[in-house]
Amino acid sequence: MSDEIANHYSQILTHLGEDVEREGLLDTPMRAAKAMEFLTSGYTMELDKVVNGAIFESDIDEMVIVKNIELYSLCEHHILPFIGHAHVAYIPQGKVIGLSKVARIVEMFARRLQIQENLTKQVADAIMTVTGARGVAVTVEAKHMCMMMRGVQKQNSTMTTSVMLGDFRHEPECRAEYLQLLRG
Repeated sequence: MSDEIANHYSQILTHLGEDVEREGLLDTPMRAAKAMEFLTSGYTMELDKVVNGAIFESDIDEMVIVKNIELYSLCEHHILPFIGHAHVAYIPQGKVIGLSKVARIVEMFARRLQIQENLTKQVADAIMTVTGARGVAVTVEAKHMCMMMRGVQKQNSTMTTSVMLGDFRHEPECRAEYLQLLRG
């Protein structure tokens, strides 16, 4: 597939007025194709394979939070990056998930053409699905290059999205504890 994508990049560069035969651009279409395949590799990932059986029985019933999971995604509207962090919390109900799998789930959904609102919900739904938790909370904070490099060109804006499921949605104390722990 890289060859086909590289051909399209070559055409785009030509339409922009570039000479794809000049030294600096000779390998650019293939490099760009490989980069795009990597940046959208989440389409080839499946939740069950990402989790890979790393769900463990546990009698822990207190909140688990994984903070500051770096994420890099591409805005589906402009195909420009948005970069930030995800914070994922859940309240186990007989099962816990391997720590690295939380980050891998974030990565799976971030590595797709995406909007931040959907990314946040997809991560929350996936964690709920694989753990059967009493509740899941996901907060994503990101800077969007589509807002920084073009359009309104605002350099210091950050978008924050959150999804609360189960106890985080229905129990005010639970939500408050989560938000306090994020600040701390």
